[in-house]
Amino acid sequence: MQRTFLLLLIVFLSPLLPRTAAGQTPPPTDVLQTSAGELRITFIGHGTLMFEHGGQVIHVDPVGREGDYDALPDADLILVTHEHGDHLDAEAISKIRKPETTIVVSKSCEGRLDGTTVMENEAETQLLGYRIQTVPAYNVVHMRAENQPFHPKGSGNGYVITFADTRVYVAGDTENTPEMKALTDIDVAFLPMNLPYTMTPEMVADAARAFRPPILYPYHFGDTDTSELVRLLADEPGIEVRVRAEMR
Repeated sequence: MQRTFLLLLIVFLSPLLPRTAAGQTPPPTDVLQTSAGELRITFIGHGTLMFEHGGQVIHVDPVGREGDYDALPDADLILVTHEHGDHLDAEAISKIRKPETTIVVSKSCEGRLDGTTVMENEAETQLLGYRIQTVPAYNVVHMRAENQPFHPKGSGNGYVITFADTRVYVAGDTENTPEMKALTDIDVAFLPMNLPYTMTPEMVADAARAFRPPILYPYHFGDTDTSELVRLLADEPGIEVRVRAEMR
């Protein structure tokens, strides 16, 4: 009798449960308050994020191996930082793309997807009522070979998205460049920390001390020890380091 009741309860509640693949739990979400309502940040994995604000959905670097894109909401806007396979996934994009979806890509992604808008470094536009700015994303120190950076200057974008009064910076694959350190009025920052391709904890701490985001998420961090970043910034007032295991 108890088992029958439990089965009936599951059947009754199933339409109310999150839409996820079998055996999966919904990705975690933080909620921040802006002057125009809630901003929901969903941590899908590695360099892959989703933002929800004002009834609109923005996906950044959607990649199928990081999330179940059959279960996630369709995109009003997609931002792609660069062409590498852990950031640009045409199949994942096809699952969340609507006829009216706007897709913005960096210079290195030009021609890899149909119906996209290419934004150069240090450009600015208005999309869906949001101010979108691009920040150069590139290596200064870490090289694939001599004079061959993992991410050359001019090919990749970071994005600053302004949600009402809240400015969110998603850096893409980059190091602590002069352009990053010159940023102002950033409220939330996602900074990569995956060696040897992006930054060391010391580089992330150096950048954070320069532009001082009140909330800092290390992301795309692989096997890098995030506790080292927490230690480096422990005595910095006004910078809260939030580590999310999903962003490895």
